[in-house]
Amino acid sequence: MQIRLGYDLQYNFTQPTPVILTLNIHHSRAADLVEPDRMQTDPPLNTRAYRDGFGNWCTRLIAPQGKLRIWSQALINDDGLPDVVAPFAQQHPIDALPEDTLVYLLGSRYCETDLLSDLAWQKFSQGPTGWQRVQAICDFVNQHIEFGYQYSSPTKTAQGAYAEGRGVCRDFAHLAITLCRCMNIPARYCTGYLGDIGIPPVDAPMDFAGWFEAYLGDRWYTFDPRNNVPRIGRTLIARGRDAADVAINTTFGPNRLESFAVQAEQVG
Repeated sequence: MQIRLGYDLQYNFTQPTPVILTLNIHHSRAADLVEPDRMQTDPPLNTRAYRDGFGNWCTRLIAPQGKLRIWSQALINDDGLPDVVAPFAQQHPIDALPEDTLVYLLGSRYCETDLLSDLAWQKFSQGPTGWQRVQAICDFVNQHIEFGYQYSSPTKTAQGAYAEGRGVCRDFAHLAITLCRCMNIPARYCTGYLGDIGIPPVDAPMDFAGWFEAYLGDRWYTFDPRNNVPRIGRTLIARGRDAADVAINTTFGPNRLESFAVQAEQVG
């Protein structure tokens, strides 16, 4: 199966402004690319690419004063299989976890483990461990939060999402990540493309998606508390502790996003 992916972003800057963009498909999917996702800008600009501390491909540029369009198109091969389900994957004792997973047990900008630890232990300490515990957390989050684009807020944290009981996909992911970390399961935030492949089309504008990965049984597994079912065609862009580490754009000055479009469609 092949998927056409892309984005088209248009900004207006009040002055020349440094920008960091995290929009390239993750290097773990590079071998699947049929047509690479080369970033283009109008006006044409010099850009510099680098890999950040989490292994994500990022781009630096200086946005000129006025309008700036940033876009890309790519074609990627996909196996067409849904997310892996491994109900017998085991949870590791903390002292047996690899060192590079330990950072994903800690609190972070949007994941306040200190505020939600009591809730996590009250709800999940008496149940099963491993995969079943993570799935129980996803079930709880899916039922507790009402989804709606109108509930999006760039400052909403896991605690805020729990208190409000509403949010967008990143809020579902942040709350589930926080509860997993409170239960000593490493969990990291993911962002990428997720089109309406294998499901009835959704009558809403396409957006980038947020989900998470939990470390169980010596590997990372995908969980999606927003949809809470295995999905087809998920394409990773970036991973980090939470959404602060994988923002699609970080601008160092005032600007206005004037239009935003994302594409993720099966070809054929």
